[in-house]
Amino acid sequence: MEEKASPPPQGCSKPHLEKLTLGITRILESSPGVTEVTIIEKPPAERHMISSWEQKNNCVMPEDVKNFYLMTNGFHMTWSVKLDEHIIPLGSMAINSISKLTQLTQSSMYSLPNAPTLADLEDDTHEASDDQPEKPHFDSRSVIFELDSCNGNGKVCLVYKSGKPALAEDTEIWFLDRALYWHFLTDTFTAYYRLLITHLGLPQWQYAFTSYGISPQAKQWFSMYKPITYNTNLLTEETDSFVNKLDPSKVFKSKNKIIIPKKKGPVQPVGTQKGSSGSSGPSTSSNSKSSSGSGNPVRK
Repeated sequence: MEEKASPPPQGCSKPHLEKLTLGITRILESSPGVTEVTIIEKPPAERHMISSWEQKNNCVMPEDVKNFYLMTNGFHMTWSVKLDEHIIPLGSMAINSISKLTQLTQSSMYSLPNAPTLADLEDDTHEASDDQPEKPHFDSRSVIFELDSCNGNGKVCLVYKSGKPALAEDTEIWFLDRALYWHFLTDTFTAYYRLLITHLGLPQWQYAFTSYGISPQAKQWFSMYKPITYNTNLLTEETDSFVNKLDPSKVFKSKNKIIIPKKKGPVQPVGTQKGSSGSSGPSTSSNSKSSSGSGNPVRK
């Protein structure tokens, strides 16, 4: 009689998802406070969908992007944390499906005839340098497609830098922040996907690759769930740098300076004692007069 095979562990029930997430699911599930690790499973894209996208946009899709969509037509993984019996959505990793891999439009945001467009925001003062590649352009010099909306914190974009017809070897991955400034991320989609996974989808993780860095609130989450990353100097700092510290001696330093002159107050009683010793009689009489004067209205 043959023995029945035991069911596979929950984390390995879908090996293709385990391969897609590079095993990050196990790391999240073993982290303290993490709950509701969810992957929205999507079917693979068909080849004719990729061909249709290329013909419609007059762009050749890079091979690593094609291979990704042939494995899954988009990607969305979320996880939450449990704090004081409250579940807070925190991590989010997403890549648009082919149907949502749309070009950033150059049309006006408003219906007015003279309303500004993205092309009007072009600033050629900061061009390419030795340590920074040339930034994308909103006009016809570049073709830009949105990979991830970053929950409203910016946009991760697949950028063709040579215009149309766009070739696969001319692509890069850039981050467009809310102020419409460009920040270089990676040369290839594969390298970006690794960054996405190793940063665990933490809020505003893309800002770690900007000159101004992530927000103080995001730093607190980074300190609790350190990304598996190798790039930014921000995450190599000591853990204490992420914790808000209050030093009372520094906070109230200005007030202490005001208190110091008040400590010289004992000098004043010396003068009053001399005045009182020389004219003790008149002072007492004046006090009695003032007391009697103050009492007269009451008697009336």
